[in-house]
This record gives sequence, structure tokens and C-alpha cells, in this order.
Amino acid sequence: MSAAPSRAEALALLHEYTQSESLRKHALAVEACCLAYAPADPEERQLWGLAGLLHDFDYERWPNLPDHPLQGSRILAERGYPDRVRHAILAHCEATGAKRESALDKTLFACDEISGFLTACALVKPGKSLAEVEPTGVRRKLKDKAFARSVSRADIEQGALELGLPLEQHIATCLAAMRGIAPALGL
Repeated sequence: MSAAPSRAEALALLHEYTQSESLRKHALAVEACCLAYAPADPEERQLWGLAGLLHDFDYERWPNLPDHPLQGSRILAERGYPDRVRHAILAHCEATGAKRESALDKTLFACDEISGFLTACALVKPGKSLAEVEPTGVRRKLKDKAFARSVSRADIEQGALELGLPLEQHIATCLAAMRGIAPALGL
């Protein structure tokens, strides 16, 4: 089995297909959240990071489901990305029919929507900073259906459930991961 492409190669691919700065930052946030749950093994961590970084790289070109992420999966296959990474990316979108089976599949799904919601929570704070966001405040915001209305609350809850974690613990884990890269996120 050949080695997976490097993070630098994945970042270049992300930049090749994604022009939106906010979508690039979302990719970095999901990568950080996935890595917070990744096993200690360096090769595994690399795969989990790649899945997070590239899960939406094709979204600007193919925004309609299931073109996104099916088109991206085809591109990733052509570029030598492992089946496990591609499957996790397909499984993060229910329209593809791919089932979430592995821990990586479940983690990517769980980290996608919550990272966007945490970003939204930070952006309404006076300093637009993740340092100002607390898990209890995030729970309150989740109940406000008008706030960040495009974020699926059902997916956030389902993600924590599939990880076997209380929602507040999942929020805290992802918040800590995103705080660790706050400068890169502009938050």
C-alpha cells in the first residue's frame, strides 16, 4: 500500500478547488476537530486530518448533492487518496448513501456541522473570538432556531450520539481543538 498524500498536497488541492476563504477556514476547523479525536498512531492521524481538510474541497464546483461529494471522491481516487478517507468523505453526506461505519466516518460527520456552528458563535461575540465562546452558551444558541439557521441541529446531535459522547463534551472537545488554531481561523 502506498503512502497517503501529504497534508501539504491536500492543502494545495483544497486551494486549487476552493477559492472561498470561509470555506477554507471551515476545512481547517474540521481538520482540527477530527485530529482531536484521532488515534495516536501517526499514520492514522494523517488520514483523519486529510478527511477533515478535504471533506468539502469540491463544494464550490459541485454544490448540489450528491454531486458533492461524489465528484470530489472521484478526484481523490485519481490522486491516490486512500479508500478510507474517501469513504469518510462520502459518508459525511447522507445523500451519497454511504454508511458511517468506522470511527473516522463517524468523527468526520460529527465534526462538520459543529465546527461551523462554533464559528458562528464566535463571530457574534464582541471580539469575534473563540476564547469568548463557552459550551453552555453554545447549548443555548443551539436552541435558538433563528441563529445560524443553515446549520443542522439534528446532525450536531446525531454526531455526538454516534461518537457516544454527551453533546456538551463534544462541543468542548471541538471548541478546544478550534481554539488551538484560532489564528488560522481568524477567530
